[in-house]
Amino acid sequence: MLDLFNIGIVVTIFSLLYAYRSTIARERVIRDAHGQIAVVNLLDFNVIGTEGSFRDDPHHQYFNPTNHTTPFFQVFDDEFIDVIGSNPSLNVISSDPSFAFAHEAPVWVPHSDEIFFASNAGGDLGRSDLNHNNQIAKISLKDVAQAMAEGPADVNVTHYKIDLPDDVQMTNGGTGLYKGKIILTNEGRGHLPANLALMDPHPPYNVSILLDNFYGRQFNSLNDVKVHSSGNIFFTDVPYGYYQHFKADPQLPNQVYSFNPGTGAIRVVADQLNKPNGIAFSKNHKTVYLADTGSLIAKFGINLTLPATIQEYDVDSKTLAFKNPRVFAYADSGAPDGLGVDEFGNVYGACFDGVNVWNPSGILIGKFFLGTKSANFAFAGKGRLVILAETKIYLAQINAKGMSLMYG
Repeated sequence: MLDLFNIGIVVTIFSLLYAYRSTIARERVIRDAHGQIAVVNLLDFNVIGTEGSFRDDPHHQYFNPTNHTTPFFQVFDDEFIDVIGSNPSLNVISSDPSFAFAHEAPVWVPHSDEIFFASNAGGDLGRSDLNHNNQIAKISLKDVAQAMAEGPADVNVTHYKIDLPDDVQMTNGGTGLYKGKIILTNEGRGHLPANLALMDPHPPYNVSILLDNFYGRQFNSLNDVKVHSSGNIFFTDVPYGYYQHFKADPQLPNQVYSFNPGTGAIRVVADQLNKPNGIAFSKNHKTVYLADTGSLIAKFGINLTLPATIQEYDVDSKTLAFKNPRVFAYADSGAPDGLGVDEFGNVYGACFDGVNVWNPSGILIGKFFLGTKSANFAFAGKGRLVILAETKIYLAQINAKGMSLMYG
């Protein structure tokens, strides 16, 4: 048996090891070579006080109590250090201040190391409306790496426009690769219907339409999409085309659908969200996260009393029905749009101040803080997160990787 002296030695050793581990954790932050990490102790800011200044416009006033210069990594919890690593960087890699060319539908193609994406459909600086389609484009991350050969820095690589047939109108969502192809969700425009499409990521970018109706009825404006491990395609439908004045009045409720491309069967799996938007599955595909951007009504304005939440559901292993809905998180800035999940099970949401990250328990652990709106993002392999921010694209070089979105 250990005597008191030996017990004391053991306790001392464990205390030293714990202190060393804590020191290492602190040093990881201190070694921030690019000066882009801001640690926020929430206990210091839990009380604003009677003489304090509250945020009464959360869509334009952001929570940045340290007044750190954007862009930066805002750390609320040590778990976020596991995400970003000890020496992360966050830089602009492509920009055009006159054009919201980088809005939604980011998809990484591994073999070419390219990111495909779509411009803003009907929004400010979108160059698209009832009479004009939006644009799909791509950038090469190889070009980015070459431009950053001497280290992380802001660069402006060329984004290349992709010409697609008239079947593809007002693209807003994308995922893949699905059997080697990119899946696009298109909102439609005027009399041209919303649809699900497959696009070859190689020239001449051939397109085939998978689905454009619900038993003969037009969808409203298909928004976002993910593929379940079963091979079923899940997508959201919300009438942002109507809210942006390039589609007619909605003809269906705001719903989430499951589509089996093998049998053609389609069904509704969720219908109690105000405006279902981004969608993401957990790593084991037993849980699904759905963004509800109810507070954002586009040309009709903003209603802060409507949802700006991420809802969480169980996915039935046999029927794939969405069950047991509950609130996962509420965004403090704007509303979560595009969603994603990383290797640690953390949930990412594109919000009005950048990309917010919640741990699997729904606790906000940190932000990729841009100080401007982001609608979507995509992991590009281990340690790279590409963030779309309307007139800019950012590259975050970090520690985490996202869960694979490839199927087939």
